[in-house]
Amino acid sequence: MMNWWQTLIFAEQWVFWLFPIVPFFIISTYYLAKKKRSALKISTLNYLHGIRIPTKVKWRPVLYCLRFLSLILLLTAFAKPQSLRGYKVTYGEGIDILLTIDISTSMDARDEGNGRPSRMEAAKAQAINFVDERPADRIGMVVFSGEAFTICPLTTDHEALKLLIDNIEINGGELEQGTAIGMGLAKAVERIIESKAKSKVIILLTDGENGKGTIQPIEAAQMAKTFGVRIYTIGLSATHGKVQTPVSQNPDGTINYEFRDVAIDESTLREIATTTGGRYFRASDSKNLKRIYGEINKLEKNKFEKKEIEQRKEEFLPFLLLGFLFIVLEFSLRYTFFNNLT
Repeated sequence: MMNWWQTLIFAEQWVFWLFPIVPFFIISTYYLAKKKRSALKISTLNYLHGIRIPTKVKWRPVLYCLRFLSLILLLTAFAKPQSLRGYKVTYGEGIDILLTIDISTSMDARDEGNGRPSRMEAAKAQAINFVDERPADRIGMVVFSGEAFTICPLTTDHEALKLLIDNIEINGGELEQGTAIGMGLAKAVERIIESKAKSKVIILLTDGENGKGTIQPIEAAQMAKTFGVRIYTIGLSATHGKVQTPVSQNPDGTINYEFRDVAIDESTLREIATTTGGRYFRASDSKNLKRIYGEINKLEKNKFEKKEIEQRKEEFLPFLLLGFLFIVLEFSLRYTFFNNLT
């Protein structure tokens, strides 16, 4: 690991051109002071043999050393020394993406059988993986059942977003029951049109049919198209047959399931995607969902450049304080210990 001195750089390096002036200035002031000091003219030196030179006189050059050090330190401070604190990773312009996830009770269904992840568990896991694959993007999240709610606005704080995704739960009564796809899309469009990003994307994930809300899904898709928002739709359920679907909850919190027919409005989801220039995907299980997120990731390629920017800390203060300390020390000695000698 490099030490503090090795990481030091100077923002104003031209100041170092002034350094040669410092010794010239010190020597000049020394000889000028020496010339000004009064001299005693005598005819012979015989009388001076045995006279000791006072200690104060011998130590007089210390004053000029202190002045030299103070000037060097002050000039070093003016050169703006900076130390390396680390590197900050930055990215170029990304894409704004809103994940819009169905949290109706049917999302607790298990297409892969008992003991396997529910639709919601699969949706959460793959959404987190998707966020990890998009480091340069602002990503937010809207959830909906019978009504819609913004869980997280567009953000680059992906760790906070992943925590919120992980804490999503099936609607237990906080929102109106049902599946209002149109309301969920409308809320997502309302959020994302505030963005100034060149590319805006909504990823809609649902397992059912629109049966609630005052806004129809196609109306919301037309709104998105007007504002240049592209929508990718994902239908999450088995492709055919019956699946374990939650029907009631016991007093102890356990869920009762029944095998019911798959019900998903693929034609509407496909039309939403087509209207906005996106694509529709059918995810029959968690593996397919992972593959679909991977395809969306490829379709929405980012033209960004990763950069590492040095983070530096200003270090002029120690040099400045030490320089002033030597100035104060010089003047203190000059007018106390060396008084009447200089």
